[in-house]
Amino acid sequence: MRIAVVLGSALLLAACGSRAQLTPPEGASLPIAPHGATAPPSADELLRLDALAAPERSVELRRRSEERQDDPFDLPPE
Repeated sequence: MRIAVVLGSALLLAACGSRAQLTPPEGASLPIAPHGATAPPSADELLRLDALAAPERSVELRRRSEERQDDPFDLPPE
């Protein structure tokens, strides 16, 4: 019995990862075209992240520990 429950829940979880094309729900439409655009963006274009939303990592990893400099804005709570 327990195995059947585990297998059933695994099948339900596997069904959650559907890879079908995204479409708006019935009775709804995609957002209108932005000002100056000739056509409204597609669902794939709306899901694409621009460079500001997902910037490249530019942090250089430290190779050794260093003392922190004093921060004048690190004040205790009032």
